[in-house]
This record gives sequence, structure tokens and C-alpha cells, in this order.
Amino acid sequence: MAEAKPRTTTSERPMSPHLQIYRWPITMLTSITHRATGMANAAGTLLLAAWLVSLTAGPEAYAMVMDLMASILGRIVLLGFTWSMSFHLLNGIRHLFWDAGHGFELTTANATGKLVLFLSVLVTIAIWVLAYSVRGGGA
Repeated sequence: MAEAKPRTTTSERPMSPHLQIYRWPITMLTSITHRATGMANAAGTLLLAAWLVSLTAGPEAYAMVMDLMASILGRIVLLGFTWSMSFHLLNGIRHLFWDAGHGFELTTANATGKLVLFLSVLVTIAIWVLAYSVRGGGA
């Protein structure tokens, strides 16, 4: 009869990675972020619709919505929405290249992922600088 091995506290099999030792690849980060920004864009579109409805509801409703958007919380939400739209657009373009069969090499996929993250922040900053320069930054 075969002799059973005694159980030890450490296994010869590797442990499953967990958050303390596992590093997310950039492609995984951009994939998850793309999905999250898609949901955020849907919520932002509802805010845009509320703004448009306030235009038709009269000056009081419009003033209320504009006061909300001019508040610190409103500006943070608008900044997040701007970044979300920028990231989702740029990463969507990246996915179009993938659909055409380009950019699947690991180095290319990692480089374009980093590029999308960087450019999304840059585009967001450019949009806000342009908006403040045109409007004067006032509420």
C-alpha cells in the first residue's frame, strides 16, 4: 500500500495571487477603467439631460442647476465627467485599432495603455484651461 505524505503547513503549489502581491497589468487597468467610465458617462449624460431640461423649465430652474454646477462639488463632478469622456473616447479609439488587428503585441498594448491614461489627463486639463480662458473662471 502506498504511504501517504504528511501534510505540511506550506504547500508545494503556488499560492493564488492577492492584492498585496499581485500587480495589475496596464491592459487590465485600462479595461476595467473603460467599463467604469462607460457607466460614469451614462450618469453624466443624465446630468446633461437635467441641465437641458432646466433650460426649458425657466430661469429659476436654470439658475439652480448652474449654482449647483458652480459649487465645489459640482466642479469636481464636471471634472470627473470630462476625464471620463476623454478616457473613454481615447481608449475606444485604441479598441478600434485592436478591432482592425493592430496593437496586440505586449509592448504595444502596454505603451498604448499608458498613452491613453496620459493623454486623457492632458485632454482634460486642456479642456478646462480652454473653458476657464473663454469664460474667465467665474461662476
